[in-house]
Amino acid sequence: VAINAGAVMTVINLNRRLTLERALQAPDGAGGFLQNWQALGELWANVDARTGRIRKGSGNAVSVVRYRIVVRAAPDGSDMRPHADQRFTDGAQAFVIDAVAPHDTSGLYLECWARVEVVA
Repeated sequence: VAINAGAVMTVINLNRRLTLERALQAPDGAGGFLQNWQALGELWANVDARTGRIRKGSGNAVSVVRYRIVVRAAPDGSDMRPHADQRFTDGAQAFVIDAVAPHDTSGLYLECWARVEVVA
């Protein structure tokens, strides 16, 4: 925690470099679509695992882990400002972003709620 002119500011340890990606859809030639991902850039983040569970459906069970990912805020409209339906990647691991909100009232950071799903 840092003190700035009498105000308390939270200092976040951004210690993990993630790639922000957005989905692109292209026709597959058979009436459907193929989804590809386009890298928008890299962001330093604080990644914190929150909850996990097994989701059972038809076929295999899926392990779902929810994460809180904090990044520096970018201006509204910037390609580097994360939003829902984008994802962060770290190597082969993909964090699908479900929601984004300000981390606190300072507006310096964004809190991204994301999930990683793996066939169990």
